[in-house]
Amino acid sequence: MDSAIGGSVYNFVELVGTSSKDWEDAVSNAIKCAGDRLTNMRIAEVALMDTKLVDGKIIQYRAKVRLSFKHEVEPETL
Repeated sequence: MDSAIGGSVYNFVELVGTSSKDWEDAVSNAIKCAGDRLTNMRIAEVALMDTKLVDGKIIQYRAKVRLSFKHEVEPETL
């Protein structure tokens, strides 16, 4: 398929994963959630990390993740 169209095409989605534990867990949660719906995931780029505070204490870690996955062309559209 790749040789027929001259290369691969990738899509990107942006997700925000959250965790009460840490940023790594927040990233993992975003990827796990996306993996339930997406196939051929390739790269997860952490674009931003922040925290939610209450009374000056961290209650939630948040990670904005840019996830790429290989675009699949349906055979009947060729």
